[in-house]
Amino acid sequence: MQIGFNAPSGGPLATPEALTRLAQGAEALGFHYATVSDHVVIPREIGAKYPYTDSGEFPTSSRGERHELLTQAMFLAARTERLRIVTSVMVVPHRPAMLTAKILSTIDVLSGGRLTVGIGAGWLREEFEALQAPDFDARGRVTDEYILAARELWTKEDPRFEGEHVRFGNIGFAPKPVQNPLPVWVGGESGPALRRAARLGDGWYPIGTNPSHPLDSLARYRAAVEKLRGLTRAAGRDPAGMALAYRVQKFGPEVPAKAGDGERRLFSGQPGEIAADLRALKEAGVGAVDLTFPGETAEQALDAMRAFRDTVLAKV
Repeated sequence: MQIGFNAPSGGPLATPEALTRLAQGAEALGFHYATVSDHVVIPREIGAKYPYTDSGEFPTSSRGERHELLTQAMFLAARTERLRIVTSVMVVPHRPAMLTAKILSTIDVLSGGRLTVGIGAGWLREEFEALQAPDFDARGRVTDEYILAARELWTKEDPRFEGEHVRFGNIGFAPKPVQNPLPVWVGGESGPALRRAARLGDGWYPIGTNPSHPLDSLARYRAAVEKLRGLTRAAGRDPAGMALAYRVQKFGPEVPAKAGDGERRLFSGQPGEIAADLRALKEAGVGAVDLTFPGETAEQALDAMRAFRDTVLAKV
């Protein structure tokens, strides 16, 4: 199982020095990948419902300065040697399809094949409007089409595409990504996200604590995976080829001990219990788990990562 960590896009840990120390330190500790999140701008007034809080309010702590995701991904890749970089998640309709495919291919080439493209359709209507992105209500269709167009560019010597939102032909697209396929993990927990993963994804990459679609217990997660496998078979694809990844927002004693279904809440409690959760997820087929480690400085965050490695991962 690969273990990742969140590389902040804003705040005191998002300076060049802090990000470099965090990424290189995590690599030295044996962590496998860094995640970077995606907001281009934060509207001052937000009416859209944020999916990952009970109130639906976008956290105040997430509303400050933000680096651009793809630029930060390349920065982290350039500062490390083995660490994979995972976009967590890239809001696909925010950027033009062909340009984005080119940037992603470039990152993969220049990093030596260390990029995983986590994707989502987005939730923040006001940000779509500020970016003059395609119509928010069409974001699911746009996301699907952009991914199909990118795959055409990444894999075909004579790429051609005729869609509602993307059209091209008679072009060259090189260099291709080092990885073939360049892995695409589909984020999200809803029915449309599961169907997108089943049809288009190389992996499924949910967050466990979406109040509308909770995956906060092992029973709930297993049920969702079975649903995903059924959808994947119905799409004519082999479920065995679908990678499973899981994103953890909070862990430890401060997390409530019980999930909404009355079962043990994943990643609550003491190190031994969290290690047991990781073993159970590994047995369920999960190949990657990433977490956010606390700390006001890079050294504090690395101390938390070191403690996690020594008290949790050592027992997995």
